[in-house]
Amino acid sequence: MKAEEQKAVVIGAGVLGLSTALFLQRAGVPTAVIDALPPAGGASYGNAGMISPDSAIPVALPGMLPKVPGWLMDPLGPLAVAPAHFIKALPWFARWLDAGRMSRVIAISDAMRALHKETLDCWHELIGAQAMGEMVHKNGQIRLLDSAPENLPALQQELYRRHQIRTEALTVDDLRQMLPGLAPHVTHGLLLPDNAYTHNPARLVKLVGELFVAAGGEIRAERVLKILPGGARGDGGGRYTIMTNIDNHVAAYVVVAAGAWSKELLKPLGINVPLETERGYHVMLPDHGLDIRRTISVSSGGFGVTPMEHGLRIAGTVEFAGLARPPNEQRAYVLIEKARKIFPGLNTDRPRIWMGHRPSTPDSLPIVGEASGHPGLYLAFGNAHFGMTGGPPSGRMIANMITKRPQPVDPHPYRPGRF
Repeated sequence: MKAEEQKAVVIGAGVLGLSTALFLQRAGVPTAVIDALPPAGGASYGNAGMISPDSAIPVALPGMLPKVPGWLMDPLGPLAVAPAHFIKALPWFARWLDAGRMSRVIAISDAMRALHKETLDCWHELIGAQAMGEMVHKNGQIRLLDSAPENLPALQQELYRRHQIRTEALTVDDLRQMLPGLAPHVTHGLLLPDNAYTHNPARLVKLVGELFVAAGGEIRAERVLKILPGGARGDGGGRYTIMTNIDNHVAAYVVVAAGAWSKELLKPLGINVPLETERGYHVMLPDHGLDIRRTISVSSGGFGVTPMEHGLRIAGTVEFAGLARPPNEQRAYVLIEKARKIFPGLNTDRPRIWMGHRPSTPDSLPIVGEASGHPGLYLAFGNAHFGMTGGPPSGRMIANMITKRPQPVDPHPYRPGRF
């Protein structure tokens, strides 16, 4: 079936776009996906692979503002803002600070938990039991702490209790058994036993694309230039024309799931969303020499460690520098030094580095829903640090909106018009 005949077109072949497309196709809605890159060519390729139903702590929290200047003083620290991009991003930062007020944090946390706790069920529905057993490992996530777990911030402890998130304090012996080679100075940890990870996020997302094609869908390797309301000449009829670098495609429903590039696609339609790219980096170490079988989060260092199919992935940091600025490779290499402090025996030979664009909203929640004043145009982006977790539930939510099916999760907190 040609893309011009599709009822729905999804722009973006990342985890959220492909999840949406597969849910739609299986629901009987003929769907095409358009992306200049093959499946998992963007942030879905290089993320930390964490699938965390227990992710319910917003990025913006009360008391965070005084810490920001210290972070910014270190150009290779966990947070960096390119001077040339600062003024452009200032409205986004103002909204980010507002989202960190206590009066908003609880509601945001509730919405994060409601969406994320559905993730493993959604992954199972998408890829089936066999692939889940082969590619998704539910053996918990270790959080390395600077002090005992009972000294965690009161708000964080309250949110864990509120959402009935299971945690297990780890003794020094526990840490040494779980993480051989851990540095002597690391003595405090917390296990979140219900979290999971994939050892190859790119291959997992690619599998969703393959299942979508097997279900009758189509993936087009094209770059979307503009979304035009109506037919090719803007003649209405409740349709949209997607103009690409080589073709035109007409559809009754369009889902913009283009990650950090979504904002630019929507501007010509008069839709302005508070979306920033949080540029993240990773380094892959193929011969790391460690026996690590769980994901590790090092909160104070702003990075995570994941055992991958082809080595150890150390991923993290946040850089606000826009979509066009070249990568700062030193932000990837500094991750090696951070990891060495945790694992002194880490073999860092033959590192491979990467940079990607996280699509981030100020309130840590994705934008999921129909655009006001544009019937049939749906927005699906903004999962930021939680793409592999929030992507499939967000995709199911969009598919249920289009097919008028019941929603397992209330879509109201993620609506585009909340800003």
